[in-house]
Amino acid sequence: TPYSIKNQSIIDRLENAKGSERSARFVGVIAAYFPDGTTATTRGTIEGTIAYEEKGTNGFGYDPILYVKEYDMTTGQMDTELKNKISHRGKALSMMKEIIKERI
Repeated sequence: TPYSIKNQSIIDRLENAKGSERSARFVGVIAAYFPDGTTATTRGTIEGTIAYEEKGTNGFGYDPILYVKEYDMTTGQMDTELKNKISHRGKALSMMKEIIKERI
């Protein structure tokens, strides 16, 4: 099923939802297994609300419907540099990068 259909389904289900009833969170987790047998995990999140309509063509999946108030746009409207900086994946990756640097 294309994400445009999935996104519209979510928007339709929230038709009567207002304010915090539309809150949403993307969560990303990265795990690393090191040669010494230890592991590390990082967790990044991005908070937002479900938009009333799809906006933007950048990114993929649910990006066109996750509205981020601080930037007054969906993650689908963000350029790649901004999205990578504030996204759940970007945050988790940045934290993992620091852990790997410490271990090298």
